[in-house]
Parts: sequence; C-alpha cells; structure tokens
Amino acid sequence: MKLSQILFSQGFGTRRVCFGMIDAGLVRHDGRVLDDPHEDLDTNGLVLTVEGKPWPFHAKALILLHKPAGFECSQKPKHHPSVMTLLPPPLRNRGVQPIGRLDEDTTGLLLLTEDGTLIHKLTSPKHHVPKVYEVGCKHPISDEQVERLLAGVVLDDDPQPVKAAACERVSELHLSLTLTEGKYHQVKRMVAAVSNRVETLHRSSFGHLVLPPDLPAGQWRWVDGWPK
Repeated sequence: MKLSQILFSQGFGTRRVCFGMIDAGLVRHDGRVLDDPHEDLDTNGLVLTVEGKPWPFHAKALILLHKPAGFECSQKPKHHPSVMTLLPPPLRNRGVQPIGRLDEDTTGLLLLTEDGTLIHKLTSPKHHVPKVYEVGCKHPISDEQVERLLAGVVLDDDPQPVKAAACERVSELHLSLTLTEGKYHQVKRMVAAVSNRVETLHRSSFGHLVLPPDLPAGQWRWVDGWPK
C-alpha cells in the first residue's frame, strides 16, 4: 500500500494533510525518513513513527479502554465529556465507536472499533458474549438474591425474565455478575428487582478479554483482532 494511503487509512487526516506530513519529514520507518508519498510498503506488521510516536498499522482498529467514571459513551455527550476525548485524533478521525455502552458512572473495560460487523457480533444477544461486572451493593447480599438473579427477574418494561449467566457473592456487599445481554441499565435494574441497590459498577471482562491490571483509568491499548 502506498505511504499516503496508509496514513489516510489510519486517520491522520485528509490526503492533503497526509502528503504534507510526509513532505515535512514527520514519518519514519526503521529510523529512515519516508519522503515519497507513493512508496509502497508492506502493511503486515508495519509500525510507522509519526511525529515521533510509534503507530502500528491496523486495517481495522480494535481498542481496549479503561473507562473512568464521569465519561459518557456517546459521540454527542449531554452532561459529561465523551470517552472519545480519551483517544488520540487519528482514532477519532477514523470513526471508532464504543461496542455497547457503559453508564457515565460505570468504570472498566470498554471496547471501541469502526468495524460494523464486529460491533454486531459482540452486541447481538444471539452470540452470547459474556461480560463480567463487579457490583458494589448498598445492602448485604443474600443467598436468595443470588438465586433470583440466576433464575431470572422481570424488569419494568419487559415481561420476559432476564437472568445472569453467572452470579457469585464475593463479599457481603460485592457481587460478581456475568451477563450475555446488554439491556438499558441492566445490571442496576436487575439488582433493584431483587430489592437491593447498585452503589458502584465496574466491568472487568468482555468475552475473552480481561481488563489489564496495569492499565490505568483513562488509558487504552490496541487489541490484535477477535477470535473467529
């Protein structure tokens, strides 16, 4: 792929902007300044240095973000900053968006991509992709509440019961809850349905991905694809 096309595909700006970056000597590879926008490069394993920072080529971006509290999973937030402000401009330019949403006060693992097929695969209930939530509750959690969450509870706007794929009482006020659906405020509403209340909510895993313990809140990492 031509160098100018690579930069454009990675979200570094319009074709004119990409030509300008190359002309200004801002793009390197293996220590060499790349000054020909028409130079063909093998994108397999390609890592460019753009404005002094490494940038691995990804035909489709898949990003793992440690979402902090106080951010909305929306391109047009209403009351708090968007999680998109935590990403560098090239990722925002190429149109990545959250795969599902976390409430503004919910923290933890959030995936983003511009791959519409992958978004559908990971959010469609029929694919049963598990997501694990660490739930801090206001009142002590009883065995009966755990059993009801596993058996299924009815939410206000849906006559069909929804149930946890797994549910474990970690401590008196800490519940680990696994869901394979993504209904609006589902965790909070399920816990309310068993006469308790969510005080804190943190997503610790999504599918096979676990939030890295060394990834600080507000920081992100590339994910190298999703299993077929």
